[in-house]
Amino acid sequence: MRPDAADAGERSMAFATYWQRLGCNFAEVDRVFDARMQEARALLSIEGIDSYIENASFLGKMGRGPEPLLAYLEEAPLVAAQVGKEALVDLREFAHDIVVHVNFEAVVPFLQTSGAVSRRLQSHELFKQYIEVIRDMMLRTSGSVHGKQISIPSPGLPALLQQAPRLLASLSLEGLRNWVEYGIRSYGKHPERQEDYFGLHSADAHAVMQRERHGTLLIDHERKLDFYMRGLWGDHDYFVPYSLAFDELRKPMPYYNALGIHLPDVYEPDRGLSGIDRYRAALAHMAAHRRWGQQLVADNKSPFQRIAIEWFEDCRVEYLAMQKYPGLRKMFLALHPVPDEKGLKEEGVSLIYLRLAMVSRAVLDPEYVYENQDIHAFVSRFFAAMQNCASTSSDMESLAIAFIARTRVQSDASPKIYLDNVKVDYRDDNRHLWIHIGSGDEESIDDAERKSQQEEEQSGPPLRHYHEWDYNFQHYRPDWVSVYEAIHPSGDAAKIDDLLAKHRGLAKRLKQLLEMLKPQDRVRIRYQEEGSELDLDVAIRSLIDFKGGAPPDPRINLSHRTDGRSVAVTLLLDLSQSLSEKADGCSQTILELSQEAVSLLAWAIEQVGDPFAISGFHSNTRHDVRFHHIKGFSEDWDDAVKARLAAMQAAYSTRMGAAMRHAAHYLKAQPADKKLMLILTDGEPADIDEEDAQLLIRDARQALKELDRDGIYTYCINLDPKADEYVSDIFGRQYTIIDHVDRLPERLPELFISLTK
Repeated sequence: MRPDAADAGERSMAFATYWQRLGCNFAEVDRVFDARMQEARALLSIEGIDSYIENASFLGKMGRGPEPLLAYLEEAPLVAAQVGKEALVDLREFAHDIVVHVNFEAVVPFLQTSGAVSRRLQSHELFKQYIEVIRDMMLRTSGSVHGKQISIPSPGLPALLQQAPRLLASLSLEGLRNWVEYGIRSYGKHPERQEDYFGLHSADAHAVMQRERHGTLLIDHERKLDFYMRGLWGDHDYFVPYSLAFDELRKPMPYYNALGIHLPDVYEPDRGLSGIDRYRAALAHMAAHRRWGQQLVADNKSPFQRIAIEWFEDCRVEYLAMQKYPGLRKMFLALHPVPDEKGLKEEGVSLIYLRLAMVSRAVLDPEYVYENQDIHAFVSRFFAAMQNCASTSSDMESLAIAFIARTRVQSDASPKIYLDNVKVDYRDDNRHLWIHIGSGDEESIDDAERKSQQEEEQSGPPLRHYHEWDYNFQHYRPDWVSVYEAIHPSGDAAKIDDLLAKHRGLAKRLKQLLEMLKPQDRVRIRYQEEGSELDLDVAIRSLIDFKGGAPPDPRINLSHRTDGRSVAVTLLLDLSQSLSEKADGCSQTILELSQEAVSLLAWAIEQVGDPFAISGFHSNTRHDVRFHHIKGFSEDWDDAVKARLAAMQAAYSTRMGAAMRHAAHYLKAQPADKKLMLILTDGEPADIDEEDAQLLIRDARQALKELDRDGIYTYCINLDPKADEYVSDIFGRQYTIIDHVDRLPERLPELFISLTK
């Protein structure tokens, strides 16, 4: 037998095995199977082919005929080659979702266009996000029958899938999402016009596409940028696009790792530079890191030291790049912000990024004018270290640590961070810079998140995810916020007893009011026709009426009922950093006064006998919202609870909506007729990862609406004298502003009494 004949026989046997695994009886598939397998074998690994056949078998058994399977067998190898074999599972699962929602006509267009779509996206992450855009459109435009889960097909879904390659040839993924969003909002209830829009048959479909068609797409200039990297830097790597429309674990910034160089899928012209020049600036910065940078040990360095080291290292590699290619200075200067030195006069605000941005600008721009002597000193030390271009990353490490030691002030720990004109968006996120002693893949995980995960494993309760309301798009960001819960650490319970003794006089005055709130065991109900006892007064009066010839009153009995009180209370405490500040006209901090007030309130609720819980919260970005249990509903007001209350500390920021939703999770489970959530805070919702001041305010307002639907009455006690500017936007009329914080221990129990009497 000739060698080529033997090879042909082996291939035939291999294909026969895969055909058996496919388990298909379609003659149409049988005719093309060998040809499709040859194409798959050329593009996929053995593991990829196994996944290819496994998912194909599932699609062939969906009961939709041979067309979906034929489309999958043709397109899936190209999809896997472009964005990874993991996408084969995405194809199968979303095709199944389409069938579940009875959009049968959309299955084949989805599979037929998947190869062209993957060629445009070039990234598994973007391909998954593309599917989420399509899934969102399908769910929002598919109807139901009489409120039942019986779907009516989306009229525009097949047309959208057929046009997807054409749309992605002109739009970024963000642009596609915006284009789809416009169509849903405008024609979601008009089936025929929906088909015209998503099929690109209407004028406004083209108009909106042109409006969203802006910027420079990475996929269209990938070859040109690859020549740029090879020619100028002698460097080469894969370009992996990501979308700025979908936030990831980290705030989207360029970066590189073992998978390649990650860049936004589109750059718009900015500050006089075209999109292609912005790509060149970002690549030049990363190429400089790859050529001249060295990794540093992250252990035993504070967050401020790490931030400063990253900035000084960025300055070093850019300085070296400009020495080699002086023309880069023009691009870097155009994209680098010009920080305003006047910001250094801000009080109560973290200025660490402003000072570092001033150093960075001064290194790039000899004409940058500023007066701060510390900045002058360290810029001079930087240039001294760069003489003869012989500096190293370790030199920048020493310089940055000295900079933090010299310039750091107490306000740098504030959750309010000065961010005006300090973000250098063409630079990467420096994840490549750090190594961790005794660690594995930590370079791909944020330190704060890793710490949160470790603490979560130790504390026991699971991580919970909550949606967050985005008022710009009027819908939720799904599973956006991560809430970690734990039992609050303990302190000295005697401290709380001392605080209660301090307010002994106030407690005595409150005791009479509290007695009125206590449930009475038995209350008489008079004038009953049937009852457990005879009401003698009414009975005698009825007898007199009867003797006098008047109709007697038959309601001569009385009954009894228990005058019960069914109230459950949650006290939610804002434990953000601002509570550490001194109260106006008082020697105590807001945190200390809050501690006194909560102690007195807890004593008051205990006197009444209502079940109640106390919790505190603070946040450090959406990935790390901490929820501390101080007292649970089932716990007594005892030394263990007092010890936790005594150890209250303030830190970080105020992501209020997530904390409200999590507290409601426990309050809803209480078997009480009335459920009250009291929120004690000293400021508006805010967090360091949200630049839009209104976003978290609107989310808290949406959370209040959710609680109201669940039968929870929410009331805010705000200690911010300027709260009038925002508190009514969240709580309507359900709030009280306490201008004199020193009166909080008196006012808080009084408010509870007035709300529950």
